[in-house]
Amino acid sequence: MIKEKITALVKKEAKPNKKKIENLVFALILLIVTILIINNVFSKDKKSTIKQDKLVEETISNKQKERDLESDLENILIKIKGIDDVQVLITYSETEKFVPVYNESSSQSTTTEKDTEGGERLIESIDNNKEVISDSNQNPITERVIYPKAEGAIISVKGNIGVATKDNIVQAVSATTGLATHKIQILEMK
Repeated sequence: MIKEKITALVKKEAKPNKKKIENLVFALILLIVTILIINNVFSKDKKSTIKQDKLVEETISNKQKERDLESDLENILIKIKGIDDVQVLITYSETEKFVPVYNESSSQSTTTEKDTEGGERLIESIDNNKEVISDSNQNPITERVIYPKAEGAIISVKGNIGVATKDNIVQAVSATTGLATHKIQILEMK
C-alpha cells in the first residue's frame, strides 16, 4: 500500500520533487522509530511482570517453609507422653532477605588550587560506585540469605499435661527455634 503510493507519486510528476520524497523518507523513519519504542516499552513490562511473579513465588515459598517448621514441631510434640493433640504457631520478626553481590569501585582525587593573592585551597573528591551483579537473566546474584528470626511461639496442647510435660515442650521448641524459654507459651486446648 505504501509502495503503491510512493510509485504513484513518482510517476505522477515527470520531475521528482525532492521535498516530497524527503518528507516520505522522514515519515517512514519516524514510523520505524515509533514501532521500536513501542516494542521496547512492552518488553520492559513483560520483564517487570516476570520479576513480580518471582517475588510472589518466593514469598509463598517462605510462608511454606515457616509452615513446614510448625508442622514438624507438631509431629514431634504429639509423640510426647500425655499429649493427645497439639497446634503450633511461630511468629517471625521479618521476612527472608537476599543480599546481592556488588561490584564496587571507588576513586579519590586531591587538587590544590592557588589564587593570585597567595591563597591556597585543597579540594578532595571521592567517587564510589556500587552496582549489583546480575546473571544472564538479569536476576541479581545472591551472596547470602538472611532468614527470618523467630520472635515467639504459642503451643496449644490437649491432653494430660503436667509441669514436666510443659517443660519438655518448652525445651523442644527452644532447641528447634532458638527462642528463649520466656518467649514460648504453652496453652491448654479446649
